[in-house]
Amino acid sequence: MIVNKFFIDKLSLFDLNSYESKLWAALLSRGVATAGELSEIANVPRSRCYDVLESLEKKGFIISKIGKPLKYIAVAPDEVVERVKKNLMDQAQMGTEKLDSIRETELMEELKLLHKHGIEKIDPEDLSGLLRGRKNIYNQLLTIIKDAQKSIVIMTTPAGFIRKYEKLAKELKQAKDRNVSIKIAAPLNSKMKKVIEDMQKIADVRHTDTLSRFVIVDGKHLVFMVTDDEQVNPSYDLGIWVNAPYFAQPMQGMFNGIWNFMKKPDETAK
Repeated sequence: MIVNKFFIDKLSLFDLNSYESKLWAALLSRGVATAGELSEIANVPRSRCYDVLESLEKKGFIISKIGKPLKYIAVAPDEVVERVKKNLMDQAQMGTEKLDSIRETELMEELKLLHKHGIEKIDPEDLSGLLRGRKNIYNQLLTIIKDAQKSIVIMTTPAGFIRKYEKLAKELKQAKDRNVSIKIAAPLNSKMKKVIEDMQKIADVRHTDTLSRFVIVDGKHLVFMVTDDEQVNPSYDLGIWVNAPYFAQPMQGMFNGIWNFMKKPDETAK
């Protein structure tokens, strides 16, 4: 089959393995073909063709014709995209429902008990972790914000301020509804006006010229970033989480000490 490896590799976007990609591409080029013909065209061992074609059929990429010899028809690529998208959505829905159903089970209670006993045995210096990649950083931020009871302090960059709104607004709103005090400081500007207005509905927002990135929750959880978010790829962003009141409380005290000297948004983002 005259299809380069780069093209075949790109078909992994459809969640296909190498053999599936080769056979689907071969069938697309022929329209209708037998397993033997496809094996020869795609250079896939004949002994593997039938199970791979069966997999493609289950995924909705091909249709088998009635008759002998057994032949296969390729489904149009645009229709395949819709089928793959629907399958992914169905799988995600099923996965979500399955996980939600676990919440109220004995299994969850047993898992919580195991975690509680494990935490009790952990030395204070072990209650920390390295967060590699912005996705993992925000996953940890979501976790500690969901458990916030008293206060949330955020110092961030202009881009970070917008990200916090996009990724944390729902959880921050829930925290506000629990009467948690929320303070956010960042270098504000007029381009952020709409985001600032929306964020002010759920937090006390102030302007600072300082470029820093950290979050403190309840004076004990501290997540601070050690990279410049304007210079680093999100996949290589790096944060450190510690559960250490002895460290977090003094930092929150310093933040509160300069808070009243920070300008309000209407004095800066005009």
